[in-house]
Amino acid sequence: MAGELWLIRHGETDWSLTGQHTGRTDVSLTAEGERQARMLAGKLTGRKFSVVLTSPLTRARRTCELAGFGGVAQIEPNLAEWDYGAYEGLTSEEIQQDHPGWTIFGDGAPGGETIAQVAGRAQSVIARAVGAGGDVALFAHGHILRILAACWLELPPDGGRYFALSPAGISTLGYEHIARVITRWNLT
Repeated sequence: MAGELWLIRHGETDWSLTGQHTGRTDVSLTAEGERQARMLAGKLTGRKFSVVLTSPLTRARRTCELAGFGGVAQIEPNLAEWDYGAYEGLTSEEIQQDHPGWTIFGDGAPGGETIAQVAGRAQSVIARAVGAGGDVALFAHGHILRILAACWLELPPDGGRYFALSPAGISTLGYEHIARVITRWNLT
């Protein structure tokens, strides 16, 4: 049986502060985001991972580096954030002005990925992590990690809507007996 999957969301960015959907735009961490990432190092000290995977986007790679795992991390393209298409850079409130009641999990984004495509990427990451044969660290983004958690639990991918993740939050997925479970969630 595989070890735990450690889901580590990147630190704060200017866009996470304003609530803008930040998919493929390669924004950097704020000074606070860098501080948060350095604090992760203390929380992860002594932790041995079979493999460390990071999104190719700068905010996740920098968080991984400041947390002390940059030297061993492997880029995993499937950990990139949801492609928000036409909604990239917009807040939910801005989108709801034209589409009342809109949510990314229920309605998606024109010109971006479907939730099924994001879930397919998440399932690929899960398969790679389980095959690693021990604890695995995943440095990535809020929505991809939330969908990954839903997939781990064998929920529909839109079940990710129920798992809020803060910048630099740590969550773990593991097993209780043989059942897949959440073992920690959104520790900051």
